Amino acid sequence: MTRFFKTKQEAGEVDFKNLPRHIAIIMDGNGRWAKKRAMPRNAGHAAGAETFRKVATYCKDIGIDYLTVYAFSTENWKRPPEEVSAIMGLLEKYLYEAIDRMERDRVKMKFFGDTGPLSPKLKALIERTSDISSHYDGCQVNICLNYGGRDEILRAAKSCAENYARGDTEAFTETAFSKQLWTEDIPDPDLIIRPGGEKRLSNFLLWQAAYSELYFTETLWPDFSKDEINRAIAWFQQRNRRFGGI
Repeated sequence: MTRFFKTKQEAGEVDFKNLPRHIAIIMDGNGRWAKKRAMPRNAGHAAGAETFRKVATYCKDIGIDYLTVYAFSTENWKRPPEEVSAIMGLLEKYLYEAIDRMERDRVKMKFFGDTGPLSPKLKALIERTSDISSHYDGCQVNICLNYGGRDEILRAAKSCAENYARGDTEAFTETAFSKQLWTEDIPDPDLIIRPGGEKRLSNFLLWQAAYSELYFTETLWPDFSKDEINRAIAWFQQRNRRFGGI
């Protein structure tokens, strides 16, 4: 079910005492945003990176415990090399800036995905942010980088099979399986937001999304704002979440 609010007044009707604990976002529409403005796709990714910064800050400020964003999928390597390079460069720039602010702003940062193919510089920055994050509690921002839901499930299944072979008869329970996922320490997303008009998960958090509420909007990611987040949260708060019950 998708609902679009018509006014900014409706967008502001959020119960800030009853927020979703975990919001996940598929950041989609950067390329189309740039094309509409006769700009190169890389300009769209730069605008999208700035939107991510603003949205993450807003989610922290209103009290969201976890924000997970889809930054780069296992399939995104198929894009032109210059576009992939630009995306990785923007991420490096963001992490350099984030390291200076993380402890001041009390924002933890974790990365989900296979970091093996990434550059040594980017892997070092990821390790540094992870080390800083281990020192305190705060809003946790999860960045899915070289991430794919199917890949994550396959890796978890292999780990469970290895544990079973070693004699762990409980290796294939739902709880044990969940502990083998990159998201092992955090709750499943309550709300998944996809800007850009597409209505699919695109290999994002396939296991974790079993009972997530899915919110789709035509707004392209670089145009996303706190009003858009409020619309999604207000919509979420109207949902009756039964988790298979009555």
